Amino acid sequence: MPETPATALITTPFGFDSTAADVAADVDLTGRRAIVTGGSSGIGIETARALAGAGAELTLAVRDLETGARTAAEIAATTGGPAPHVERLDLADRSSVAAFVAGWTGALDLLVNNAGVMALPDLVLSADGCEMQFATNHLGHFALAVGLHDALAAAGSARIVSLSSVGHLRSAVIFDDLNFTSRPYDARLAYGQSKTANVLFAVEAARRWKSDGITVNALTPGRIRTNLMRHIGDETSANAPASFQATNPEMRWKTLEQGAATSVLLAASPLVKGVTGRYFEDCNEAGLRQPGELRGVADYAIDPGNA
Repeated sequence: MPETPATALITTPFGFDSTAADVAADVDLTGRRAIVTGGSSGIGIETARALAGAGAELTLAVRDLETGARTAAEIAATTGGPAPHVERLDLADRSSVAAFVAGWTGALDLLVNNAGVMALPDLVLSADGCEMQFATNHLGHFALAVGLHDALAAAGSARIVSLSSVGHLRSAVIFDDLNFTSRPYDARLAYGQSKTANVLFAVEAARRWKSDGITVNALTPGRIRTNLMRHIGDETSANAPASFQATNPEMRWKTLEQGAATSVLLAASPLVKGVTGRYFEDCNEAGLRQPGELRGVADYAIDPGNA
């Protein structure tokens, strides 16, 4: 489990304004194989670009193969390297996850669980009867990581990156009502518990898979305008004066390149080699959330019993 707040938090030279390219500048991933889910949109593209630019043999795991192919070609054009592989993966479909896992051969060094859905306005269930945000954000990635465990273990020093969100502060995982059968559906609470589950996965997988040489960490990428936010519209803080945003960093917006930085740090940087079971924000380990703040990690998200 993560270290208690009494221990020193892990810090790096990078921060809020750092980009994925900044973090990957001196990283060499030649010979290492990586998967980025949702690698054809939003910060997934910039995460994939940075890893490919550092020399990784990259696979984009996407729902839309046509969009994935266009993204792969664009990444190749901007990095000067080979185009990433593109494979279909629908995280809300258990058979799709199983097919992706069955098609993977050889070792896997880096798994970035980046894809997600956010704040679906109405209650939607997956084919397996699970609330769609929980099914996609957590259950699909859980099945993918477990299915690829042997490939990750074969690498000897593999890393898993689990993208959570500041939204995890909205809700613990409500184990007795994951699918909102006994309470009114609330889009943000549903998103929140799925993002808490992403942190809990990192905590427990880090414990179980440490002996396999697999490290697992979670993060919030920050606030970035992407298609992920299409259901919640613009937010007041986006138009707040610069002076307000400067003194309230949790309300500032990041570019796509800045939003991908923490993912790339955890996937590739030697600065966090061997680090596992932690939660990062702005390229540094986060402390426990303090009352009234919209940053840090909730105690329920790193509770070993919950994990």
